[in-house]
Amino acid sequence: MILLPTLAAGAAVAAAGSLATRHPRSSVFSPNVWRGHAGRKSVALTFDDGPSESTPELLRVLAQYNVPATFFQVGHHARRLPEIARQVAQRHEIGNHTDTHPALWLKSGSFIRDEIDRAQETLGDYARVNWFRAPFGVRWFGLRAALRTHQLTNVMWGVIGRDWTDLSGASIAELVLAKPAAGLIVCLHDGRSLTAKPDISNTIEAVRRLIPALLEQGCQFETVSQIVRPDAPPR
Repeated sequence: MILLPTLAAGAAVAAAGSLATRHPRSSVFSPNVWRGHAGRKSVALTFDDGPSESTPELLRVLAQYNVPATFFQVGHHARRLPEIARQVAQRHEIGNHTDTHPALWLKSGSFIRDEIDRAQETLGDYARVNWFRAPFGVRWFGLRAALRTHQLTNVMWGVIGRDWTDLSGASIAELVLAKPAAGLIVCLHDGRSLTAKPDISNTIEAVRRLIPALLEQGCQFETVSQIVRPDAPPR
């Protein structure tokens, strides 16, 4: 008598988790954007999990091509490396990526709110933060209310580079370039969760390859705020 409802509830939770919480287009648990205008040849490079000790090298590559990007920063790392965090904010857009990069799956609303609040307090010292990205892209009950407090919108992606794996920079670039570059939001990483001094050499190599390849296609690079503008005309 008790087992059947328990199994049914478990199945419902599993279905919600697998279908709704990480689907790029889903707005079930939070306001959400995942792409820009399909008629514009614009790409938004986004980087998660930083700042890290390796972020300045990535910034130099972006500066070489005068490319803006959006960095979803972890509050823990921003406090650990405040000068690098500020260096990013001077030229790029900043988003909230929680305070300690936990999976939000099955967490309480108060836990989710605390993670977002603490990161927002840290990042707000040097940047205006309007965007959020859930760790691992996983959204859950309670996220909508937490984001509403700070008027944040969740950002997903059109392609994720899987650069936290052992993929080479060439393979990461190939993965991204396989997607149509029209309103494309690209998810890469300038950190590796809470790891200090991470090796992001494959990410940097991928970016070195991606930028000139996309420029050759006639693409322009924008921040998330720029690429999702509802009034942006086709190019």
